[in-house]
Formats: sequence, structure tokens, C-alpha cells
Amino acid sequence: MNARVAAWILACAVVVSVGLFLGAARLTAHWSAARWSNPNDDLEWLRREFRLGREELARIRQLHEGYLPVCREWCARIAAKKAELEEELVRGGGFTPRAAELVRELAGLRAECQVAMLRHFDEVRRAMPPEQGRRYFEEMLRLTLTTHEATEQAMARQQHAGHEHP
Repeated sequence: MNARVAAWILACAVVVSVGLFLGAARLTAHWSAARWSNPNDDLEWLRREFRLGREELARIRQLHEGYLPVCREWCARIAAKKAELEEELVRGGGFTPRAAELVRELAGLRAECQVAMLRHFDEVRRAMPPEQGRRYFEEMLRLTLTTHEATEQAMARQQHAGHEHP
């Protein structure tokens, strides 16, 4: 077998292997999504992940449905303030004193939203069996509090070594 044929066989094997890998990854992702989600029930993942009973899920569903309007209101307020800030940055021709004020207002809205979310998550935690509630709350804390953590940690490490973003 000459080198050209061997290279051709190797190239074909690599292409087939990559194709099989990508196909398997796509199939696995599809299977996982189908297994862990229910398009008709946005709390199905919670029931499965934390092995909740009917009564527990019914109570949590009430909490969830009660919190949705609050969540939507915070999202709308944040989006409006963000749009106002973006408009000021474009219209003002740079970072103006008004833009600085809007950044502070936006940060305040986000902080208050985070407080509301954490209160809601704590309420949901208390509606769950203790161990599941602990796991749920830990995961919600991780998701809620780590939004900017990677940047903050990188900046703290680089405090004396210059300015770097992850």
C-alpha cells in the first residue's frame, strides 16, 4: 500500500469518526431534552430532578404561578432602564453624568430583582422535603449569585497585575 492510499484511508476514517461523534452527540442531546423536558409543563424538570410528589408539586406550582407576574414586572423594568441607558449612551455621545446615574439605577433594579428571586427560591425550598429543598436552594443560589462571579474573581486576582477579563 502506498502512502497516498494510506493517507486517503486515514482521512476517510477521520471524517467518518467525526460524523459518528457529531451524530451521537446530537442524538444524546435530543434524547436528554425529550427525557427531561415537557413543553406543556415548565415545572416538569423540577418534579423529576427533585422527585417531588403531586402535593409538593401542586404547592410549588402555586408559588411559581404567583411569582411569574412579579418576575415579568422586574424583567420589564430592567429592560426599560437598559433601553434608557443605551439611548443615553448613543444620544449623549459618550458616557455622560446621566448615563452614570442610569447605570446605578439599573444596578439597583437588578439587585432588587435578585432579592425578589431569592425570596421566591426560599419559599419554594420550604415547600419541598428538607434534602431536596437544600439542593434546590443551593442550585438557585449558584445560578442567581454567580452571574458576574468569573469576571469578579479574575479582576480580584489581577488587582495588582493589570486589567484583564476572563
